[in-house]
Amino acid sequence: MKWYMVSFFFLVSLCFSSANPYAVTSPDGSITVWVKLTDRIYYNVEVDGNEVMWFSPLSMTTNRGRLGDKPKLVSDKTISINEVIETVWGNRSQVVDSYNQLELNFEGGYKVFFRIYNDGLAYRFETDFTGELLVIDEEIEYRFWQNHAMINHVVDSYTTSYETTYTRQHISDIGTDNLVSLPSVIDQGSIKLAIVESDVFEYPGFYLTKKGNHGRYYVDGSLPKYPTRWEPGGHGLFNLVVQERADFIAKTKGQRKFPWRAMVIAREDTELVDNDLVYKLARPAQIEADWIRPGKVAWDWWNALNLEGVNFQTGINNQTYEYFIDFAAENGIEYIIMDEGWSDQFDVLLPTPLVDMEHLTSYAREKGVKIILWAVWHTIDRQYKEAFELFNRWGIAGVKVDFIDRDDQLGIEFYERLVKEAAKYHLLVDYHGCSKPTGLHRTYPNLINYESVRGNEYNKFATGETPGHNVDIAFTRMIAGPLDYTPGAMTNSVQNDFHQSFENPMSYGTRCHQLGMYVVYYAPLQMLCDAPTAYEQYPDILNFLAEVPTIWDETKVLAGKLGEYIVVARKNGDDWYIGGMTNWDEREVQIDFSEIVSGPHLATIFVDGINANRIAEDYRSENRTVSDSEILRITMKKGGGFAIRLRPEK
Repeated sequence: MKWYMVSFFFLVSLCFSSANPYAVTSPDGSITVWVKLTDRIYYNVEVDGNEVMWFSPLSMTTNRGRLGDKPKLVSDKTISINEVIETVWGNRSQVVDSYNQLELNFEGGYKVFFRIYNDGLAYRFETDFTGELLVIDEEIEYRFWQNHAMINHVVDSYTTSYETTYTRQHISDIGTDNLVSLPSVIDQGSIKLAIVESDVFEYPGFYLTKKGNHGRYYVDGSLPKYPTRWEPGGHGLFNLVVQERADFIAKTKGQRKFPWRAMVIAREDTELVDNDLVYKLARPAQIEADWIRPGKVAWDWWNALNLEGVNFQTGINNQTYEYFIDFAAENGIEYIIMDEGWSDQFDVLLPTPLVDMEHLTSYAREKGVKIILWAVWHTIDRQYKEAFELFNRWGIAGVKVDFIDRDDQLGIEFYERLVKEAAKYHLLVDYHGCSKPTGLHRTYPNLINYESVRGNEYNKFATGETPGHNVDIAFTRMIAGPLDYTPGAMTNSVQNDFHQSFENPMSYGTRCHQLGMYVVYYAPLQMLCDAPTAYEQYPDILNFLAEVPTIWDETKVLAGKLGEYIVVARKNGDDWYIGGMTNWDEREVQIDFSEIVSGPHLATIFVDGINANRIAEDYRSENRTVSDSEILRITMKKGGGFAIRLRPEK
């Protein structure tokens, strides 16, 4: 049950003449935001009494005027909220949503809200106009006193899938022609700030850039203009590449709430990993969700449908998919994905000649396995009514929608339109080639996962998915929400022995590095990227992958440092799972079981083998009883990791 308390109170007892600036604090008093009203609206941020961001302006230029320009306050109100959100699925079954909020009501038909949590803050505009509103631009700025380090993606256009490695630079290194995608981590040493956004509807996503600023340490928001003309392009003509844009960023309703511009505040690196700010700021669920079933997926594309020791020719055909279905059924894996090739890429109503969907869906149904189908985004957008009706007749469980690579207003509108329509047919949605999460998965929990990460697929045709990159993901991209990295590679490589192969791919780092991802990475729809026959050679690993959950009742980040290593513990029911990953540095970590469990537990432990620095596939597994007073020392080899399952001993 959700419970809450709302009370009106004055955070500062001042009348308007002396209430400029206003102050609003976090519930624990550690974070304070001061708001000044002068020529514009400015706010700063103090953490533990120290200013971490100088007074920075916010405004919105529209066809009704510039909101925030010479603001005239009509009224102000402060409230305190303390709720518990019961999640449909998540890092935890309950999310505590506790904050203080300042509402400023201005002449001219608009408001600005400032919301302060113990671990972050956010602000948003709200307008009350009749008819349509054109937003010409939005002023988003972050002003800092020092040239802080930044960890983020740097891209060269708004046509992006967020699939790049992380750049370490300083504010002064950002050029006026650079775009920095979110989340972006600002490293101030003892404090780290992560810039994110939430509740983005009928409006573009935003990026960071530099707009000159005369050498000052300012970072500015940048939003893609409204698209007016586009053409098929990109890989396989799967994208709709924008050719022309309007002179405004959004065409929207005059009466609405705008996205939250938010900032996670972390005193320890581990607090970046375990943060629900984007989720808390998103709209509550708009659909009934009792039919939604997270789970694991046997995936065909990464392993190129390669099966060893079978008596048929593998490929996009009935026999190969039957094998995947049998594998899933025998190991309790809920789903298989039929990726690119099951149908014509531009007509999902037309399966390829060697694929009999009526047969395969009937076969899967008899085995208790569900099928998810891949589609190009503009194909499924054009055909979704007919396609969803057909998928419903077949008993399809979901769609993997790919190559959107945009978050201008029309792109954002597609994300909601597709997932909303899919919910009517009880279809899950997994977005690939997409923007970062902004809370849509809370509003429509049938949106079961997002890619927007440079994951295992790049090992087929590029480099960069190093263990350090993989560790970075937990502290950066995962702040925004779940991610479809597609782990589980069984061919692994030490540092100087990696080679690319599209047909027979491998991964950087050890096999246990890949196993650790199943606990570290939050993915309600989690892939097994390698071939079924690759897993069948290792029954102990296959048993672990079959049983590891994809959603959690509780999460604890035990240890970690951005770019170096991460250790996460997660609970599902009575069982705990612990996963760890390191960069190319070998290191020892200690697991204090008293921080996690009480009483004796049966432990299944996967660790890097003694020769894993030479042979990345070398690992050791054991089953034994551990006590709650035990401290387990684990050596993660170079690019290594570990995974542990704990069950109460009966």
